[in-house]
Amino acid sequence: MKSPDAELSPCPCGSGKLFGECCKPFLDGRDSPSTAEQLMRSRYTAFVLCDERYLRASWHPDSCPDEIEACQDQIRWLGLRVKRTEKGNDNDNVGLVEFVARYKVDSRGYRLHEVSRFVRYEDKWVYKDGRLIEK
Repeated sequence: MKSPDAELSPCPCGSGKLFGECCKPFLDGRDSPSTAEQLMRSRYTAFVLCDERYLRASWHPDSCPDEIEACQDQIRWLGLRVKRTEKGNDNDNVGLVEFVARYKVDSRGYRLHEVSRFVRYEDKWVYKDGRLIEK
């Protein structure tokens, strides 16, 4: 797993908060996201840091792949923009988060535009699946 410079660095998820006050407690297992958007942001941060343990723990067991392809050395994550959320709060069991994540492979830039579906599983938010939005 890669690690950011310090807990005082801006969180990779783009929330505007410091890493130590944003996604780090989730990745460390000290806290759990209370909304689908928090889980989405923490999973993006886990991809940036190649924290495969957290990615697997936050993926619904019915849809978790054997290999997580986005955690490869040649991928460099550049930024996350959450476009919209639907449900996914404390009193919900399902939530949708539409986002755009920018990344580079070698020197070529890409965009991942997805509507992700999150569900409650064993009283925690987990990633169930997503629908890619093509240009």
